[in-house]
Amino acid sequence: MPRIIKQRDSAVAQLSSVHPLLGKIYSARSVVSEDELDCSASQLLSPKTLKGIDAGASLLAAAVAEQKKVVIVADFDADGATSCALSILALRAMGLVDIDFLVPNRFEYGYGLTPEIVEVAKALKPDLIMTVDNGISSVDGVQVAQDAGIDVLVTDHHLPGNTLPNATAIVNPNQPGCEFESKNLAGVGVAFYVLSQVRAQLREMGWFMQQNIAEPNLAQFLDIVALGTVADVVPLDANNRRLVHQGIQRIRKGVARPGILALLEVAKRSHQSVVASDLGFAVGPRLNAAGRLDDMSVGIRCLLTDDPFEAKEIAEELDGLNQDRRLIERGMQGEAEQVLESMSLNEKEIPYGLCLYEAQWHQGVIGILASRIKDKFHRPVIAFANSDQGEVKGSARSVSGVHIRDVLDAVASQRPDILQKFGGHAMAAGLSLQLGHLDEFKQLFDLEVRKHLSEEDLTQVLWSDGELEPDDFNLATAGILRDGGPWGQRFPEPAFNGVFNLVQQRIVGQNHLKMVVAPIDNPQQVIDAIAFNVDTALWPNLDAQAVELVYKLDINEFRGIHSVQLLVDSVEAV
Repeated sequence: MPRIIKQRDSAVAQLSSVHPLLGKIYSARSVVSEDELDCSASQLLSPKTLKGIDAGASLLAAAVAEQKKVVIVADFDADGATSCALSILALRAMGLVDIDFLVPNRFEYGYGLTPEIVEVAKALKPDLIMTVDNGISSVDGVQVAQDAGIDVLVTDHHLPGNTLPNATAIVNPNQPGCEFESKNLAGVGVAFYVLSQVRAQLREMGWFMQQNIAEPNLAQFLDIVALGTVADVVPLDANNRRLVHQGIQRIRKGVARPGILALLEVAKRSHQSVVASDLGFAVGPRLNAAGRLDDMSVGIRCLLTDDPFEAKEIAEELDGLNQDRRLIERGMQGEAEQVLESMSLNEKEIPYGLCLYEAQWHQGVIGILASRIKDKFHRPVIAFANSDQGEVKGSARSVSGVHIRDVLDAVASQRPDILQKFGGHAMAAGLSLQLGHLDEFKQLFDLEVRKHLSEEDLTQVLWSDGELEPDDFNLATAGILRDGGPWGQRFPEPAFNGVFNLVQQRIVGQNHLKMVVAPIDNPQQVIDAIAFNVDTALWPNLDAQAVELVYKLDINEFRGIHSVQLLVDSVEAV
C-alpha cells in the first residue's frame, strides 16, 4: 500500500515548564495548558457527573452491608479480566465475603450477559449480577435476570444501541444523558469509578468503623486499571493518562499485583522501567491469550493471586498460550494474504471495506488477524470465523475516518434481517450473521465504507514530529521522551523521520531488520536501529546506501548497559 510521511502541526502553546522538544510534541497533540499534563491522582475527574453512579454504588454498598451474593460477569478480553479482578479485590477489601465471577467462554456463549449465561449464573444463586466491560447491549439477558428476581448492575463503556437494557442501574459514560467529560474510559476505568463511589457510600454509612475494617486505599489497584486501559486501546485523554500514569508509577516501585509483575518478567520486561507500550504489547497480549484460546478465568486468577509463586506459574501458562496464539495468527495471516492473491486483485481493485473468511480460522484470533490485514492494506477489515448452526462471527477493525460501528448500524438499517447482532466502538466492533448472508453482507459493507473513504484516504499516512538534530540522539533526550508519556491511542508516542547512512544491515529472528545507521550530517555518529516484521523479500537490501526512516527514539538495555536505539516504524531505501 502507498505510504506518505506527514509532519504533525505544532500549534503555539505556552508550556514553559517542559522541555522545548516535549512542548512541541504536546502542542501537536492539542495540549493547550499545563493542567492537562498534571497526572496526579487529585486531578482525576469527579465521579459526580457519571450518570447512574449513585444508584450503581448503592446496589454494591447494600450488597456489602447486607452480605449479599454478588456475581461478576466479565468480558473475555484484558479489559474484562482487569475489570473483574479489580471489582473482586476492591469489594473484598471493603468487607464483601460472598463474591464470584463468570466469564462467558467465547466459543460457547459469545459476548455479554446473554440469557444462556444468566442461566449459568443462576446456579451460583446471586442476589446481584454486576457486568464489567459488557452489558449495555444485553437487553435479553438482563431481562431474564430481572424476571428471575436478580438485580443487575451494568458497568460498561461500549456504545449503546437504540434500546437500553432494563437493568437496576447502568453506569456507562456513553449512555444517553451522561455528562461525564471523558467518554473514553475503558471498562476497568468505569469499574474503578463505581468502586470509588461504593467506598464513599460505605464510609458515610459508618461501615468501616462499625466492622473495624481499615478503609481500603483504592489507589493500590491502579496498576490493574492502567493495564486494562492500555490493553483496550482506548484514547488516552487527560483523565485516562492520569489513571495510566498512576498505575505505571506503582509498577515501577514494585508495589503492583504479583500477576502483573510476573507477566512482565516472562515477557522479559523490567518493571522498574515499564512504560505504557510494555503493558500494551507485552502484558496485555499474554493476558488476552487466555480468553482467545482457552478460558479467561486463567488470566483473572493471575491478577487475583497474592502468591508470587502461583503468579509466576500462571504467567508462564499464559506465556505459552500466547506463543500458541502467535503461531495460529501467523498461519491465518498467511492464508488471508493467499486469499487476496488468489482473487487476482491489484491494489485499486481491493474492496474499500474488506471481508475475509476461511472455515478453519480460529474464533479467538480473528480480531488480531483483522488488525494485521488492516495495517497492511490500510482499510477497514472484518475477519470471520465459523461459530455454530451455520453462523459466522466477525471481528472488525477500522482506520481513521470510518466509525466502524456506525457502518454496521447503517448496513443493519438497510437489511435488518442480515446482522443477528453487533456492537463496538469507532475503531473495533464484533458481529454475527448466518453464513448464507455473508456474500451479500460483503457487498453492502464495501458500499457503505466507500461513502466514508476516498481513494486518497487509502494511502497510509505516517505521522512524524519532524527531524531530530544529531545532538538529540542521546540517552537524556530518549529518557525525556519516555517519561513524557504515558503515550498511547490518540496521544501517540513521539515519532521522527530522517535520512540516514546505512552502515550495517542483517536479519535477526525470523523477519526483524537490525541496522546500524548514521545521520547524513554526522556520518561518524553510529546508532543502532531495528525494524520489526519487515518484508524479507526486500530486506536486507545490499544496494541501499541510505535509508529514510520513521522511528521512535528508544533506550535499549542489554546486560545492564543502556544505549540509544531507534525503533523503526518504516524503512525505505533512498
